[in-house]
Amino acid sequence: MEHKWWHGKIAYQIYPKSFCDSNGDGFGDLQGIISKLDYLHDLGVELLWISPVYPSPFVDQGYDISDYCNIDPVFGDLATFDRLLSEAKKRNIEIIMDLVLNHCSSEHPWFKKACADLNSEEAGYFYFVKGKDGKKPNNLRSYFGGSVWDKIPGHEQEDIYYSHYFAKAQPDLNWNNPKLREEIFKLVNFWIDRGVRGFRIDAILSIVKDLSFPDLPADSANDGMSHAANMNAKLLDRIGPYLNELKERTFNRADCFTVGEVLTVTKESVKEFAGDHGYFSTLFDLSPREVIESHPHYVEFPTMMPDDYARCVFNTQELYQNTDAFVAPIMENHDEPRGVSYYLPDYLRNATGAKCLGTFLMMLRGIPFIYQGQEIGMTNTEFTSPDDFDDLYAKEEIRYCLECGMSIEESLKIVGRHTRDNARTPVLWDDSANAGFTTGKPWLKVHQDYQHLNVKSQLNDPDSVLNHYKKLIALRKDEALSETFTYGKFERLTLQSGVLAYYRVDDHHKVLIIANTNTTPYSYDLSQDKYFKDSEHTQLKLSANEASLNLEQNNLVLGVGGAAIIQLS
Repeated sequence: MEHKWWHGKIAYQIYPKSFCDSNGDGFGDLQGIISKLDYLHDLGVELLWISPVYPSPFVDQGYDISDYCNIDPVFGDLATFDRLLSEAKKRNIEIIMDLVLNHCSSEHPWFKKACADLNSEEAGYFYFVKGKDGKKPNNLRSYFGGSVWDKIPGHEQEDIYYSHYFAKAQPDLNWNNPKLREEIFKLVNFWIDRGVRGFRIDAILSIVKDLSFPDLPADSANDGMSHAANMNAKLLDRIGPYLNELKERTFNRADCFTVGEVLTVTKESVKEFAGDHGYFSTLFDLSPREVIESHPHYVEFPTMMPDDYARCVFNTQELYQNTDAFVAPIMENHDEPRGVSYYLPDYLRNATGAKCLGTFLMMLRGIPFIYQGQEIGMTNTEFTSPDDFDDLYAKEEIRYCLECGMSIEESLKIVGRHTRDNARTPVLWDDSANAGFTTGKPWLKVHQDYQHLNVKSQLNDPDSVLNHYKKLIALRKDEALSETFTYGKFERLTLQSGVLAYYRVDDHHKVLIIANTNTTPYSYDLSQDKYFKDSEHTQLKLSANEASLNLEQNNLVLGVGGAAIIQLS
């Protein structure tokens, strides 16, 4: 594997609307991010992915972009962004921007011009397609529910539709059009020239469409439709030319770090996407979400417990390792509920579970991403009314639950568990009003436990989740072990159910990472460990919760939620 400048870095995602509000308007902003750069530096962050801050109507919280080369006034302006770049670099933090290239906003000038004149150049930037036999062009279901097809605004009496794999206000961009691609290269280079060092690329598999627009077999008897992601999977082999051109015309100019939001990668495709010469530097491990979201509605989502989660993660680790590709392990992001509340049983949906799951995550092979609030163990927020939700996906799912005959209480419980709003509630900075996020009225509900669960309460507590994450990051970057954690092999270790264990191994060191998610303590006999037998330097490098190592008896004991990192050689 070629060594890259970003190898060994620690990445952190900010959802700017909910991170820190500097002016009391209830929305997080760029100046708020600048005010917390010292906090991020002290945590150990070196790459900072910022979700979209471009001008937007915020139908999908900024992922509907109306101007790719500016900053929305709610966040600040270009001068403030430049100051963020400068201040971050002083702290050895590189800024990673979010690229949304499958679709734009229906308020973007391109779409407005296209709708005004169906023969205009801009009309070719979108998929304007005639219906079939009086029906929509095909039976694809959008990511947010309902058909991917709607009549073109201003042309409702005509049998012509536009494609939107996401919300109606997010028309898909036509990558088959070379003029559109040139516009995309310009907007990416605009930010590179400003000093941005990398990009997270959103929903990139959706850029390729089958221009015959066929129907697919229905994946739900309720609506006879098929999820748009099913079409993405069928077209995976056609995306290469577009992504290579994007890479050559933009990312390669400045040796950018890039991370793709890519589902359904295969043994054959992962090297193309994230190998040494892949389209991107790395890809997120979204395998747990693939399993969960293989069903079209929240009410059908399966429950994923620790063994299920670990199985997905371990399979991904082996897939990428066997193809010499780099992966980006994550526990949660802006599109997912809080991992502690989602992958752990009830008794571990707390600080104990947060430290346990964090230990498991942070030593995996690849470049780990931390999502804002994860480092203090934020859990899901309690939503007690349909009005508590902002996300359009959640609102659609409440409607669906009610249509299925569920009560409002049952609907709230289901949607509250799965909604993306769980990750979007404000970061909890202290125990003051609105958790120190804003002096005004926060745009989204504040977590119910903010008076106890916050950054301020954890800063000086050596046993806090925050300080445990700092120790994990410091260990990962420890001079003696950093090569092992960056480039060493991953090897899974199968023990009893509920005990998650693996090794990181290279020619110099063997390290065991082990976590107990059961209701009873777990005892591990080190004398049976394949690497311990030849070890003369076994030591407990870091532990979480109740964990003890007795070398005289060759025994490791993990309490409920106990986790340990043991150097075996």
